[in-house]
Order: sequence, then C-alpha cells, then structure tokens
Amino acid sequence: MATQPIQLFEKKPTIYPKRVWGRYRKLKWAAMIVLLGIYYLAPWLRWDRGPHAPDQAILIDMPARRAYFFFIEIWPQEVYYLTGILILAAVGLFVVTSLLGRVWCGYACPQTVWTDLFVWVERIVQGDRNTRKKLSEGPWTFEKLWKKAVTHAIWLVIGLFTGGAWVFYFNDAPTLFDQIVHADIPWSVGGWILGLTASTYVMAGFAREQVCTYMCPYARFQSAMFDRDTLIISYDEQRGEPRGKHKAGTSWDGKGHCIDCDSCVVVCPMGIDIREGLQMECIACGLCVDACNNVMDKIGLPHDLIRYDTANNAEARRAGGKLTAHILRPRTFWYAGIMAVVGGLMLASLLTRSPLELTALHDRNPLFVQLSGGEIRNGFMITVLNKTYDDRHYTLALRGMEGASLRVQGTQDISVDDLHVFANSAAHFRVFVTAPKQESARREIMFSLKDNESGAEDHTNSIFMSGNEP
Repeated sequence: MATQPIQLFEKKPTIYPKRVWGRYRKLKWAAMIVLLGIYYLAPWLRWDRGPHAPDQAILIDMPARRAYFFFIEIWPQEVYYLTGILILAAVGLFVVTSLLGRVWCGYACPQTVWTDLFVWVERIVQGDRNTRKKLSEGPWTFEKLWKKAVTHAIWLVIGLFTGGAWVFYFNDAPTLFDQIVHADIPWSVGGWILGLTASTYVMAGFAREQVCTYMCPYARFQSAMFDRDTLIISYDEQRGEPRGKHKAGTSWDGKGHCIDCDSCVVVCPMGIDIREGLQMECIACGLCVDACNNVMDKIGLPHDLIRYDTANNAEARRAGGKLTAHILRPRTFWYAGIMAVVGGLMLASLLTRSPLELTALHDRNPLFVQLSGGEIRNGFMITVLNKTYDDRHYTLALRGMEGASLRVQGTQDISVDDLHVFANSAAHFRVFVTAPKQESARREIMFSLKDNESGAEDHTNSIFMSGNEP
C-alpha cells in the first residue's frame, strides 16, 4: 500500500478580505490616494535652480553624483545628510509606534498601500470575498480564466507604472518618459523597471500578509516600543463575553455583546481574530473596528466593542476609573530629544554650509624635490568644488610659511589669483609650493581659497615636507 507523505506544516490558507465601509476604511482610502499621488507625481515637479542645474525638484542624479530635493543639493561628501534623514525617519517611526501602535503598517507602509490597491482591483473584477473564494477554489472555467487573466493583467500594469515611477526619481522624468514612449531606453533603466514591476506584482499580488509576517523585521521588534499607554486594537472582553449567537428580540441578560459573527475576522487583511488578543500579525488598520461597529448598528448596540485603546484605559474601564491619555512620557521625551538634536545639527549644517569647498592632497612619490638653488618643492593636488550655479573665479593662497611661492602646473599659464571653476562642478589643479629649506622635516601649512566675486572662503590644512623624518 502507498503511504501518504507526512506533512509537518499546515499549508497557509489564502486570505480573501471582505469589503467593509466605515471611518477607518475611509481613512485608509484617503491615505492611499494621497501617498500614491505623491509617489507617482513627485518626479514631475519642477524647481528652477538656474541654467547649469537640473530643474527636477526631486532627483538623485547618479552620473553627476548629486541628490536634489527642492532647494537642497547634496554632494557625495555630504552623505551624512542621508544618515541624518535615516535616523530621523527611524526615530520618527519609533515615536509614532510608541504613541499610536502600528498605524504606519496599517495606513502608510508601501506594502499595505499597494496590497490595498491590488485587492481593490481583484474585488472589482472578481467580486467580493465569497465570490472570489468560490472562483479560486472552483474548477477552471471560461469565467475563471478571463477574470483571473484580467486581474493579473491590471496588476502587471500597476507594477509597470510603479517601476516606471521609481526610475523617474533617478532620471529627468520628461526625457525618460519620451524615451519609454519611443522604446529607446537604456538596458540599465529597463532592467530596473522590469525588476520593480516583478517585485510589485509578487509582493502585492501573492506575498501580501507573508511579507508583513515573515519578511518585515518591524513586526518582530514592535513590542519593544509598546507600553501600557500605546494605542492598539483591542477587544472589550468584559463587554463581549460570553459570546454567542443572538436572536432578535431576546434578552441580552447573561450574554456578551459579541454575537460571534466573525465579521472582524473576514475583513482582516492578515486573517487574524483580534478577539484572541494583540498579535504580531496585527497591522492596526482598524478594519475590524469598522466591521464590528456596522454589526453593532444592525443589532442596536453601542459602538466600540472592538476599538483603538490603551492597556491602561482598558484596565480603568474595568475598574470604573478615569480614562487618560499620556502622550508626554519618558519614552516620547527621549525620542523627541534625539530627533531635535539630529534635526538641529542638520539644519545648522545646511544654514552654514559653504558654497565652495577646498581639499589638498600631498604628493606621495616623491614627497619633496630639492631644486638646484637649494629650495624645496612640494606637489599637491588641489580640488575646488564650486557648489553655486554660476561659473566662479578663485584666489588660492598659502598661510603658515614665509617666503613660499605657489605655481599652478598646466598646458597654459594659470594664475593662482584666477582659478576658474565651472558652475556646480569640481576642478582639479596641480599646484607646486616652493620654499627655502626648513629646519624641521615637516611643517604644517594651510591653503586658503577665496571667491573673487562674493568673498566666500574655505581653508584646508596640509604639510610641507623638506627632509627625511628623524
């Protein structure tokens, strides 16, 4: 006799969320429309930076090694701004989580937003929960074939638009759009579009709740940011139990207000039963609250059997005490303090950043050359960054050494009093410093750069070598 294979794990059942309408569903629709609007339209915003700079408001220009965000321009050596933005985003998420639980997951996370959009398409083409479930579990018919084909075709189109919108942030949007229309795009750009199309199609079309449960680390450490004043989705067990079916017109004596209709379960995009308590899979979307309130309206009972609540308030209700909302508490103070410090440092840096930057790299071989007259010559590679949108002329000077002279090496005479640098670019100059032989083997010097028009200055330290180290 053939033996049945041993199954150690139960197959994950497919979740078919039921349509629900209410306060939090409306809020989710509003959030989805706003966030998708920002994502798809932001690359088309224009920002005039002058004739020598791109006019796209938000752009990460990889070939030019620049990042633009409206009036802010970030150069490669200013990557610490990116670090600051990531810190602010992470701590901001911690603040929101400590106060409002996982509302980011329920309303603003890209996985949630695109999954909501895909489920909406699925519902429009195939019908609501029971119809979709029956269609998927039934045999392949012509109706099932065309409905599935249309659903997946629309999903792929959404994925294509998603991937296309993403690459617009790294290229001039109108130019790239014209290239896409004429099928004349670089393979690197086309590869990114296809890759993001596939990832959107898989994540929002198939993975869905598995991404939140197994792939996203946020669900794993969210409890570390919760306390008894954190707002979470909770079921009023004292009011709802003992649960059971209820016939219209009969008394509620000895019965809980939960009629065990499972409405809160069938609308949940994660497929959990919130009546079993707070669970890692709960993304705090509030759809179970809407579903339960709709049922309460039908049977003539008050709302909020399931609601957003805190552990302290739930305990106060049971004891008949006063409800409170502690927004200002040690955890939030710490988070706010970190954000204030990081944000303040970034703001101060932006307000005081210089429109030019000077760096000097000493020659390594040879470290110095002794000329026939006995003088010592050192070579340096001077780099001047012109962060303005106009061509500039600069004067280079040396401080900290008497009797030293500067000379710029080039195919034509270049004066240290007139170093020309194009707008929004870096220029490199080979500079020689010649000075009488020094008593010490090495001496600290300073290069100074001044804008001939605006008077802006920058300095950088280096060393002058005049002999072997002792």
